[in-house]
Parts: sequence; C-alpha cells; structure tokens
Amino acid sequence: MQEIWPSLFRIVVGLYWLYFASQKWQGVGWMKPLIESTSRANPIPGLHEFLVAVVVPNWLPFALAQAVGETVVAVALILGLATRWAGVLGFLLAANLALTVAFGVNDDGFRWIYYLAVLVNAQVIVSGGGPIALGRFGWVPAWLH
Repeated sequence: MQEIWPSLFRIVVGLYWLYFASQKWQGVGWMKPLIESTSRANPIPGLHEFLVAVVVPNWLPFALAQAVGETVVAVALILGLATRWAGVLGFLLAANLALTVAFGVNDDGFRWIYYLAVLVNAQVIVSGGGPIALGRFGWVPAWLH
C-alpha cells in the first residue's frame, strides 16, 4: 500500500479538480456575480484593487482560464502525466481560490476547503506521480514524465 499511496493520492486530487472543472463546462456565466462579490469582500491590499480594477471588468477570460486550468490539472493528475507540473498549476489555482473565493464564504469551516486544496497540491508536487502513472512509461515524451 505504501508504494501506491502517491498514485492513489494523485488520482483523488485529480478527481477533486475534475469535479470543480465540470461545474464550468456548461458555462461560466454563474461565476460573474461570484467574482464581483468576492472581489469586493477581499481584504488583501493590492489584490483587492487588482480584482476590482482588472478581474471584474474582464471576468470572462479569467473564468475561462480557471476552467481550462482545472481541466488540464484534472486530466494530467488522473492519468499521471507531467504530475509535478500539474501539481504546480493546481497549487496556483488553489492559491487563487484561497486568496479570492474563500473570503466570500462566511463559514470559516467551509473556507478550509480552499486552504486544504493548496496543501494537497503541494503534496502532489513533493510526492510525484507514484508507480501507477502513464508518465512512467518509456514511450511517453520526456516533458510528460
């Protein structure tokens, strides 16, 4: 079990991202009011102003980038391709959510879901793909290992 743990963990984190990505596949219009409200609630100096002045007026490209990023991370982690790079992208996406969306949540307990996402992606970066990963095969291009 110890040998396959990194692979199982990576796959579960990939399924986590797949769930959140799938919420955006039928459209991202529901994200506009969320982006607007969380940008107003954000208490971090500099980030608050960036969200209000740049992200809110250009919400669609940012929402699409989040959806594409989540989908790429999910597929890469589930398949075990470019695992550490996918973990880095997942870490950045999770940090984005932890520094923006989490402040729009009034329940401190629920807010930890966003913070834990940062930690689990950091663990994927450290532990790698594990033994059950397509990236371990020789026929896979080196940049996908």
